[in-house]
Amino acid sequence: MFRFMEIDMFDWNTSCSYNEQQKRRFHTRARSRLKELAAELALTPGSFEVRSNRAGIAVSGEITLHHDRAYIQVGQFGLSSGHGILIRTCKGRKDYTGGANHFVALGMLDDIPALAAAVRAITGVGYDAAPSADRRAA
Repeated sequence: MFRFMEIDMFDWNTSCSYNEQQKRRFHTRARSRLKELAAELALTPGSFEVRSNRAGIAVSGEITLHHDRAYIQVGQFGLSSGHGILIRTCKGRKDYTGGANHFVALGMLDDIPALAAAVRAITGVGYDAAPSADRRAA
């Protein structure tokens, strides 16, 4: 008897437009990955929230990690450019406009350490939790 291991593969670029099942999977997986990102950045519980806006039938909607100093939003708003993760600074969780917009590829949701490095570089959030050179060399 063979047992097959389920691999957590997800195509972030399959359109959610007019596809309720794909939209549900997109939101579920993105929320999970943003929670992993919060853990990778060692964000303090209570200093952030993860929320989801499913929006209308023709769009993907957005999944947002809103920290006191960083705003990270996932959506299929840049599929033609290959981008779909917005990263910017903010001044609290009531700040919805924040600093300059920076975009990275949706595929970075499959590499949380690399996404965390991008968030650190853009916002400065999580630098205190970044592995030190000594720990990386070990």
